[in-house]
Amino acid sequence: MHGAKGGEVMTSDPSELEWAIQTLVKNYDKYSSRGGCCCCCKKQRGISKGGFRKMLTHELNHMLTDTKNKQAANKLICDLDENHDGQISFDEYWILIGGIASPISCLIRQQEENVKFTK
Repeated sequence: MHGAKGGEVMTSDPSELEWAIQTLVKNYDKYSSRGGCCCCCKKQRGISKGGFRKMLTHELNHMLTDTKNKQAANKLICDLDENHDGQISFDEYWILIGGIASPISCLIRQQEENVKFTK
């Protein structure tokens, strides 16, 4: 299985999952540095510390607490920045997304179970 159908533009409406993935990629691109390519050359894009803090406050303030706390944001950056280059790569960003999605999926399942038991 290959991504993006060999570079072809999708002609039909994307599925919910495809739309969600496109949104996540666009969000990363929105806050990443503009220099270099995303994956076609050796210099990869990344989200700087300032860009990451901006993303937290603008995009994740409903799902994460203390998004305006600079120290908490810096700790999260240090935890995510596995290669210690001072930027969040797409792979490191994806770890954040998984870390947020996993507990949310548990909450959704619990809510669904609670609805079943109350009916």
